[in-house]
Amino acid sequence: MTPDLILSLDAGTTSTRAIAFGLDGGIVASCGRPITQHYPQPGWVEHDAAEIWRASRDCLLEVADTVGAARVAAIGITNQRETLVLWDAGSGEPLAPAIVWQDRRTADYCAGLKAAGHEPAVQAKTGLLLDPYFTGTKLRWALDNWPAVAAAANAGTLRAGTVESWLIWKLSAGAAHVTDATNASRTLLMDLGSCAWDADMLALFGVPAAILPRIVDCAGPLATTALLGGETPITGSAGDQQAAAIGQACLGPGELKATYGTGCFLLAHSGGVPPVSQHRLLATLAWRLAGVPAYALEGSIFTAGSAVQWLRDGLGLIAGSAETEALARSVPDSGGVVFVPALAGMGAPHWRPEARGMIAGLTAGTTRAHLARATLEAMGQQTADLLDALAADGVAAAALRVDGGMVANEWLCQDLADSLGVPVERPRCIETTALGAAMLAAVGAGLFADLAAAAAAMTGPDRRFAPVLPAPARVARRERWARAVRQALAD
Repeated sequence: MTPDLILSLDAGTTSTRAIAFGLDGGIVASCGRPITQHYPQPGWVEHDAAEIWRASRDCLLEVADTVGAARVAAIGITNQRETLVLWDAGSGEPLAPAIVWQDRRTADYCAGLKAAGHEPAVQAKTGLLLDPYFTGTKLRWALDNWPAVAAAANAGTLRAGTVESWLIWKLSAGAAHVTDATNASRTLLMDLGSCAWDADMLALFGVPAAILPRIVDCAGPLATTALLGGETPITGSAGDQQAAAIGQACLGPGELKATYGTGCFLLAHSGGVPPVSQHRLLATLAWRLAGVPAYALEGSIFTAGSAVQWLRDGLGLIAGSAETEALARSVPDSGGVVFVPALAGMGAPHWRPEARGMIAGLTAGTTRAHLARATLEAMGQQTADLLDALAADGVAAAALRVDGGMVANEWLCQDLADSLGVPVERPRCIETTALGAAMLAAVGAGLFADLAAAAAAMTGPDRRFAPVLPAPARVARRERWARAVRQALAD
């Protein structure tokens, strides 16, 4: 049997999924497993790396069993970025909990580095800002606070990496300790121009180079795995937001997408030269293929779908996220309620890790429908903040391509268009993160000549939402949002 499928592993924040894609971009089979969230202290978020591996392994095996392992031409991997995994090279087992990208435990450390004047040099080298979000500060904290991690570093057996690095290690039975360049670009340790670990950044954060993975391209012969019964090549890897941009065919300068999952992340492709933001956006890698990098500007919103999850699990206002669409439609507006969902601090363009969420405008007439609508409206307002920063950096959005689990909500898609004042385009496959990893793997396996050919075969549009809200109403909503944000940041 000629292999005709790409098996994509999407190791996300709240779940891990494996999806088998045909070379036309169609989903043939899929499997998902939840990932347990651990909150040991306020502002701390951890995962069990062993659970991530078990869930990933089981999903891959289940999908391969469903479609037939012989049909799998290659595996592509995409993952929650910035999350730090630490393991022992001898046992192959985790040495500590994985510190998740949302974790805020290094806020004071970052503030100290900023006060010492290090942020301009960090941004110039890495394209990033000093924030607990990124992996490098988490790694410094782990070396300082977990004795088992420090002992393994001293013994020469410590291995560190982001989630894809951990999974490739496990899939290859320890043969490959690698990280793709997009994930490396999120660590605060990689020089964005050379795509190599930077000696100055390693010294600043006190990170020994020997524990880090080798930086590789996003497509090509990255490793092999015997998990499916033969030697299956792993030929694609990228961080989830870069993979989603590829899955959305944002392959040329000025094309941009926003992914609405646990958080919201907007990437605008910027070409072959590292961009410089003057308005608190990040410069990041879009991909590296055949040793040649491409770049993007990024805006990171830490709370998107997790705000809906909070309505469900924290407040008990809804039984499931799908309820929010009907609730939002059931009222003509939010009743004056504005929700600033800074449940994990605020990302771009504010970068205030200490910020906390705030609900303004409550009255005796406020209902759960108003709260649900205000939660969804916050997605559009946060995204509008990012588009304003992009415009100030010289990138004007003609349209926004959207994906992620939240955009199955058509009310939300329309409200995004109304909040932004530009058309919103939803693809036929909203699993664009997994699709982007599959496209990279297909290119890496030689099934397509390049990403443009993969995009032509595997992607396509579903629906376009044009803005209908009059400009004065849009401006009034923006002003209410800005007032609420100022209040949240003043506390």
